[in-house]
Amino acid sequence: MNHILDFDEALKLVQRHAADLHKLETETEPLLHCLGRVLAEPVTADRDQPPFDRSTRDGFALRAADTGTLKVIGQIRAGERWSGQPLEPGNAIEIMTGAPVPAGADAVAMIEHVELQGDSLRLAEGRPLTSGENIVPRGSEARAGDMVIARGTAIAAAEIALAASCGLSGLFVYRRPRVAIVATGDELVELDETPGDQQIRNSNSYALAALAAEAGAEAVRLPIARDRRDDLEKIILKARSSDLLLLSGGVSMGKYDLVEEVLHTMNAEFFFTGVKMQPGKPVVFGRLPASGGFPAQYFFGLPGNPVSTQVTFHCFVAPMLRVMAGAIASPPRFAQATLAEDVAGKPGLTRVLPSHLTYDRVSPQVRIVAWQGSGDLAANARANCYVVLPADKERFAVGEVITVLLR
Repeated sequence: MNHILDFDEALKLVQRHAADLHKLETETEPLLHCLGRVLAEPVTADRDQPPFDRSTRDGFALRAADTGTLKVIGQIRAGERWSGQPLEPGNAIEIMTGAPVPAGADAVAMIEHVELQGDSLRLAEGRPLTSGENIVPRGSEARAGDMVIARGTAIAAAEIALAASCGLSGLFVYRRPRVAIVATGDELVELDETPGDQQIRNSNSYALAALAAEAGAEAVRLPIARDRRDDLEKIILKARSSDLLLLSGGVSMGKYDLVEEVLHTMNAEFFFTGVKMQPGKPVVFGRLPASGGFPAQYFFGLPGNPVSTQVTFHCFVAPMLRVMAGAIASPPRFAQATLAEDVAGKPGLTRVLPSHLTYDRVSPQVRIVAWQGSGDLAANARANCYVVLPADKERFAVGEVITVLLR
């Protein structure tokens, strides 16, 4: 039975199912192998950060209340600690960025803001100094034992740096989900074969494998499933050991579009069998029941046209995969920009079109990429995002603020 949802309804439904997923097993990986993984236990600071009152500027450590001429009595470089007595009134110590502020000093005057003459200095005219200026106090970033990275955080370069600052050479992360990828269709050939005039190369399984890897998963590319019920069922059974099943092609209304029919015979539960969007309307989402020693398995049947395949992956599959990888459930990554040109809508369908976004700081603009429909891989490669045109308007004017799906 057909169950076709509005675009936003479908996004929310997938997110609800993703939020109910159980997290996968965990493992410890070397720090630099954790890029793109999801943290399975929080990271805590092993000591105060910073571990001392730290100067944020090259300059002179002094007492903010001191006025007049001060005597420079020494120097502190980064990595050194002042070994003399606490700073007394009337004195100053030259200090480098990152060095510990000596006891007795409560401010750092930037080198650009003082006048030097031999070992004497004065603050430049009109350059007042307040207590605490240009100093980061000990423990102001984190106290020893504080959580600095929460469980469920996707690890990027910033988290790698923070974990390294806590002395961690490895992290406890969630296992990558395994994604079985099945491309369907008699017209497909593998890359090491020479396609006939009526055939095309199996690009979809490579695109899906790359997209799955970007979403934190391990992709398993299975053989092409031909347009026969027995062949499709056999290959789906091979995919049952994976955490998620992705099929491309075979989900439209043609005589040889057999994916839904075969999944029905395997007692699949369907949550939707289409979404009111263009491209990607025939996308299917459901779950196979536990059987043969395998647990229940979610699946997506994605349209076979390459741009449709990738659009529906970004909209529906990627958010679920990120949760399977251990992250907190969240929608696709949307942003807003102004249209660089007039664009036609399609009432009743949300249009998700390959586009190019200029990342201007003040006024980012987005322009639809010229394309020949949902089979145009070259146009999709020229795009760096997708414009999302709501289903309730016929025209969108230049300068109008519009939603953009990032990728």
